[in-house]
Amino acid sequence: MQFKVPQFLDIEDKIFGPFTFREFVYLAGGAGFCFILFKLLGFILGIIPILIIAGFSLALTFYKPNNKPFINIIESGFKYFTQNKLYIWKKHPNKITNNQPQTTNVDTNKIQMMHSGNSPLNGSRLRDLAWSLDVLDLSKQQSR
Repeated sequence: MQFKVPQFLDIEDKIFGPFTFREFVYLAGGAGFCFILFKLLGFILGIIPILIIAGFSLALTFYKPNNKPFINIIESGFKYFTQNKLYIWKKHPNKITNNQPQTTNVDTNKIQMMHSGNSPLNGSRLRDLAWSLDVLDLSKQQSR
């Protein structure tokens, strides 16, 4: 038995021309609020609040940073400023302020290994390894 699986669930339907219901509400609400401010304050006193509300309404409708609605960005910012924050850090122990730094066993082992001739990759061994890679490279030998 075959069933139809709904696809594109995250896409809203376009109800009012090219706008979804939510976008239409943002535009209509912003235009209505701007009209109320115009009637109450007049043009001279109301121009600044009208421009702010119109810009906010247009941003809610059209601005989609990272293909996410602008309302999600506002919601995240509001949550960030209102919720408690948890700061975690690791406190380092006090460092020794002597003139001579202390060395651990691991450090002394590394120093001894570097100064000894048994180092896994000293200069001559590294040169031998590079030469063997050049000699055994089949692609270089075939091109000659």
